[in-house]
Amino acid sequence: MSSSIVVSAPGKVLIAGGYLVLDQKFTGLAISASSRFYAVIQDRQEPAQANQILVRSPQFIGADWRYSATISNDGKVNVTEVSEGNLMLLLSTSKNTFVYYALKYTLMLALETSSSEDLFQSFRATLERGLDIATVGDNDFYSQQAKLQEMNLPSTVASLAQITPFCPQDVELSKVNKTGMGSSAALITSIVSALLLRFKVITREEFSKPDSDARKLAHNTAQFIHCFAQGKVGSGFDVSAAVFGSQLYTRFSPALLDSLMKGGDAESGSRQLMPVLSPGEHWDYVANPFQLPPLVRLVLADVSAGSNTPSLVSKVLKWRKEKAEEADKLWADIDKSNEALATGLRTLSELHAKDPGLYASAVKAMSSVPSSEWLNRAGPGDAHSVIQVFLDVRKAGENTRGLMRQMGKEVGEDVHIEPDTQTELLDACMKQQGVICGGVPGAGGFDAIWLLVFEPNDGTSEPLHAVEKLWERFPNVSPLLATESKDKGAKVEELEKVAGLWDAVKLRR
Repeated sequence: MSSSIVVSAPGKVLIAGGYLVLDQKFTGLAISASSRFYAVIQDRQEPAQANQILVRSPQFIGADWRYSATISNDGKVNVTEVSEGNLMLLLSTSKNTFVYYALKYTLMLALETSSSEDLFQSFRATLERGLDIATVGDNDFYSQQAKLQEMNLPSTVASLAQITPFCPQDVELSKVNKTGMGSSAALITSIVSALLLRFKVITREEFSKPDSDARKLAHNTAQFIHCFAQGKVGSGFDVSAAVFGSQLYTRFSPALLDSLMKGGDAESGSRQLMPVLSPGEHWDYVANPFQLPPLVRLVLADVSAGSNTPSLVSKVLKWRKEKAEEADKLWADIDKSNEALATGLRTLSELHAKDPGLYASAVKAMSSVPSSEWLNRAGPGDAHSVIQVFLDVRKAGENTRGLMRQMGKEVGEDVHIEPDTQTELLDACMKQQGVICGGVPGAGGFDAIWLLVFEPNDGTSEPLHAVEKLWERFPNVSPLLATESKDKGAKVEELEKVAGLWDAVKLRR
């Protein structure tokens, strides 16, 4: 186990900036979640498996992918899917384009950077030994409502903590119910980063630094591969959050990846990756670190109803093109409201740093009552100023919700950015004690909500329990275990120190 390379990357929640984050003129507020995806790389032990890479996702049925990775006579790396002589095995295994392109292009980059003979021979020797790559995600990436029912447990955060880590889903990967936390971005980020470490393109010491070129190279590579696997250049906020953690994000220029995206996979052998992927000013994204204020908890809920995010996005962008003047005005109003939310949250962190005791007493006073009574709990001293900023944050959150609903109505009747059922749920949540603000994450739809609630430092969780009690009235709603991650994005892990990870990834013979 000690020779393993393990990298984890967090999921995400876009609490402000849905749709707007696609445009470089605007910013999105992405919160990285405590739930993480893990890539575990080990050398293969079977001598007959030279130059073969096995990628496994043991939480799912039939989620094994086998590849041959060789260096051709002209010095290029070739990655092809293989069946190990078993046609039925190949036919029964669904292809995974995310895994395939993560392997192919990261290995191409590693070979491209093997400038010395020693590095080249090390690269060749590693391929000849073969690799075993296991990928698993924390339970929050997948709906656990069926598991809670099987265990006869209520839908609460405490119940979710009783489920075995990396719980088997007992379905094929294509049939799992995801919770929309950015599993593909976290998967790509963890695999790419682990491969870059395994092939000595970057070092563990450099990767651990939040603003290093090693971390930026992992980010740029993951962004390209994620876009290539999806067949389009998205905003990139999900990969950026997976690499760097919670942030105020402004996207990179889509044209940056044009030369790598053109021609599809057929022309990949002639591409040079480093001129585009190497860190530098041509990567014009902005990822300003962010953290929620102290004693504020992110609460997420899985809602068992589906949304087709690409369909929503395409309809909104079509509307924006056709109704440019009214769309630009509405987007400017949404952006102003989003900025007010982010500014208020940062101001609260500053108020805590200035007087932690006063801040904590204000939070405790507000946590047991609805917002209409917050100012009545101010008491003597300067607590009023803290409470007022929380009220400003709440107002900004509610204003953004209203503007996003307005956009959905203007785009068309079938565009449910905040559907009526979600509005009913969120409005009920906002009336509960200690709830600050909330909304539908990202592009919106039916499948999730987020809330910010107070979490006093006296060990009580009254606001969380009040929300959980409310959600009992909504049969399709279940909390997630995740909160905001305090880690700054992707990180190297010790296999033995992550609870349940070794049991989840070890090969069963």
